[in-house]
Amino acid sequence: MSTRQMRAFKRWMKLNGINYSDALQFIQHHQNDAVSVTTLSDLHVGDLVATIPKQSCLTMKTSGAKHVIEDAGLDGYLGLSIALMYEKSLGPDSLWFGYLQLLPQFEPIPLLWSFNELDSFLKGTELHKIVKEDRALINEDWRECISPLIDSAEGVKLNPDDFSVEQYLMAKSLIASRSFEIDDYHGFGMVPLADLFNHKTDAEDVHFTSVASQSDSDEDSKINDDNSEISGQDSEVGNNDSEVRNNDSEVSNNGSNEKNEYEKNIDDAGSELNNSDDPAVLQMIIVKEVEAGAEVFNTYGSMGNAALLHRYGFTEPENPYDIVNIDIELVLRWSSSLFSSRYSRSRVALWRKLDYSGCLAQNSEYFEISSDGKPEIELLILLYVMSFSEEEYNDLSLGLSNPSTSNKLAGSVLSRKVRVILEKGSQIGNNVLLTNAVRSALIEVADLRESLYGSSLLEDDIKELASCCSVKERKFYHSLVLRVSERRILQKLRAYASSSRVKKCERDSKSKKLKVI
Repeated sequence: MSTRQMRAFKRWMKLNGINYSDALQFIQHHQNDAVSVTTLSDLHVGDLVATIPKQSCLTMKTSGAKHVIEDAGLDGYLGLSIALMYEKSLGPDSLWFGYLQLLPQFEPIPLLWSFNELDSFLKGTELHKIVKEDRALINEDWRECISPLIDSAEGVKLNPDDFSVEQYLMAKSLIASRSFEIDDYHGFGMVPLADLFNHKTDAEDVHFTSVASQSDSDEDSKINDDNSEISGQDSEVGNNDSEVRNNDSEVSNNGSNEKNEYEKNIDDAGSELNNSDDPAVLQMIIVKEVEAGAEVFNTYGSMGNAALLHRYGFTEPENPYDIVNIDIELVLRWSSSLFSSRYSRSRVALWRKLDYSGCLAQNSEYFEISSDGKPEIELLILLYVMSFSEEEYNDLSLGLSNPSTSNKLAGSVLSRKVRVILEKGSQIGNNVLLTNAVRSALIEVADLRESLYGSSLLEDDIKELASCCSVKERKFYHSLVLRVSERRILQKLRAYASSSRVKKCERDSKSKKLKVI
């Protein structure tokens, strides 16, 4: 990114009614072609530092490809991808050229990595399988929704080179890392200026929102009624906000007269920075004191490194929202190594009969291990059920099928163990579930999950990370941060299970000594 491009972008913002505080300074980092936003003076809570007309955002509704997208019945990220590819294909003729020329061709998220890089860098991590599935889905979307448009779009000529699957992948990477939800009418969009603020977990300095309107006009209501609601994403932008006005209509990309009319509409929408109450305008407001010279951060939400790398292409060391997922298939693999397949299936069926399940995503079911190494209680209960003897299993099955029998079980010799499961309505404590068998199972399942990373040890990854350059070896660096964070959680999971076992052994030992005395 050159200084000339930044100057062109600033001129474009002024032309399109985007106002920002003189305190904001845009810093270009030439070593990685990135931009950060710092402040030249102290900023205080409530300071309005930018207003951005919604009409200046690149959305399905403002793009010259609006009718192509609507005629094809597309929306969401797919529709926005077509809008972005279309405007990029116009080059200098696009009304967003001053903004688009500042963007990279793509963001280096794993979606664009080679299969060799995915297998080498992400092996064993949460993303390895997910990204490969994403690639397959994206190829399918392109074949079914975008490729047919190249020849069938009416009134607009689409160059196949500008709408190839490679261009679609690059557009998806920009949208994944830079788009915001604007409102119900526009849906998701590319928001100039707002996407320059970098992310920092739990350290939001500026909040990006839409101006709330006291009462919508009849025209606003008509527009809203004609457009279905679009689901949100992590960015906190304009929930249930007023819609754009009727004069924010289709933006034509042909002819100087249309462009002048567009510029006039933008000038009307972009009121003075500190006096904006226009529902067609987005605002950026300071929510935390920022000292002069400091970088001003936005936040993309509270998410772990797997989500950050997947969506934005970077990670954060010591991320408190990191998790590790353990697939139920991995638990079944562990169980099958000790018991028969019939035994494992019957225990899982009983667990489901108790109305338990893991987390569900696409075609997988899994259990989350939190950053402090503690497993979900659903996993503990599954392992608890897996540890039942045949007699305990049969009694529990009988108790579930016949409520009156469960009352009898409460007074039986099995009551202390079985009642934990039968009384599901009460709060089940982890300590009750952490029998020796469950602790051992946790450690063995953690070891099995650890084996997915290959033969290298956690210490090997830590050493490589210490010597890795985050700029020159960006993909490898962030993959290592993810691997190390996940493996440390598995280490904590083993420690969690082991420490519980040690404490129980100590109590048992003390109890025996007391009996001897």
